[in-house]
Amino acid sequence: MASETTSLAITFACGLYDRMLPLYTRQVRPKGIDLDFVLSDSPRDLFNRMSGPEPFDAAEMSASEFIARFDAGRCPFVAIPVFPSRLFRHGFVTVNRKAGIRAPKDLEGKRVGTQVYTQTASVWMRGMLAHDHGVDLSTIHWVQGDLNKPGVHETAEIMPLLKPVRMEPNRSDKSLTQLLEDGALDALITPQVPVSLGAHPDIERLFADFHAVELDYYRRTKIFPIMHLVVIRRDLHEAHPFVARSLYAAFEAAKNKAVARMRSVSGTLPYMLPWLKDHVDELIREFGDDPWPYGIEPNRPTLEALVDYLFEQDMIGRRIPVDELFVAC
Repeated sequence: MASETTSLAITFACGLYDRMLPLYTRQVRPKGIDLDFVLSDSPRDLFNRMSGPEPFDAAEMSASEFIARFDAGRCPFVAIPVFPSRLFRHGFVTVNRKAGIRAPKDLEGKRVGTQVYTQTASVWMRGMLAHDHGVDLSTIHWVQGDLNKPGVHETAEIMPLLKPVRMEPNRSDKSLTQLLEDGALDALITPQVPVSLGAHPDIERLFADFHAVELDYYRRTKIFPIMHLVVIRRDLHEAHPFVARSLYAAFEAAKNKAVARMRSVSGTLPYMLPWLKDHVDELIREFGDDPWPYGIEPNRPTLEALVDYLFEQDMIGRRIPVDELFVAC
């Protein structure tokens, strides 16, 4: 039987983020675990595999999909409060200026494209628009499809909505981007901005100075939107409960190394960002010494907001206390 003193072989699939790199290079090794770090450049494929018959032992996972499965009692994995991906989303609301959308409330009654209605990024954007700007989401007619080609975005193994919304699939022979350019859609709420932003005279961001808007949002709410968390196969966790503790400690150590490396930037840049030092200084000034915190407590405002948004958008049936979502580690 495996314990903290034995070497347990575990596969872990994730994007190669700076906060995960020390695990990939084995500079950081989880105690009692022989970690096989599997690189994944496709979050959707990764999420589908974790929900399928042949999952990895542990993986990066959509936060909204995990919580929806947890609520439905159809969750073959447990979560630890490690957040590989998080991102402010104000800059990802784009509009056709001919639609007359000058402020968030102007989205009401409009046709808005979205890639996958239930994906975490879309949940955050809708929640922000409703809570921070009073947008009545029920008035919006949603069109779901791929940003860059006709038809659906990707096949997603996701939980169904508990209540229907005004939504239709994109049945045209055009992508969401083309529909926005043509005026057949008034706006897009998508995890990536359309390629025509900056190239097409009619396509612009709803929040032009999105950096300042996002900083103000964080200062007021202390919400730093979480996109993905880390899950472990439930049967593995039940057989070897030390794995959650070991992985959490290793993820924390790897992230701390990444932060230290980022803060030590001087004459040699690790990334092709000429003003990286200025960005790092701003990050520490606004977010503190641990700008990418793991754990429940430092992320409670963010996690509670996400649960609220999922409940209000009919993806879960109750406001789940966030402490219930994660196993002890």
